[in-house]
Amino acid sequence: QVQLVESGGGLVQAGGSLRLSCAATGRTFSSYAMGWFRQAPEKEREFVAAVSRSGAITGYADSVKGRFTISRSNAEHTMYLQMNNLEPEDTAVYYCAAATRSVFITPRTAREYNYWGQGTQVTVSS
Repeated sequence: QVQLVESGGGLVQAGGSLRLSCAATGRTFSSYAMGWFRQAPEKEREFVAAVSRSGAITGYADSVKGRFTISRSNAEHTMYLQMNNLEPEDTAVYYCAAATRSVFITPRTAREYNYWGQGTQVTVSS
């Protein structure tokens, strides 16, 4: 079992920055890959970024590459998403997720993740 709690969302102007955190409890944190997804109103949940078990390998959606940075601290049992140069199109509920059964180093599809946080709202005003 893994429990995930996101924090750090909020309202920011376009061009601004936010850092999301995802605190994990339960199963050994360094034993699974993790990722961030987001869901805007009336849209499907989409992949944002993923990080390998060690944190050495990362993957990003094209829409956020160069603006967002995913990282993790296995010592602190926490994953982060640093979001810079935010755009109104980034407005969504952001979810962190854990992939404890996936064979992929940085899974990119929601079905690869079997634990999810409750989500945190990010709103970017123009």
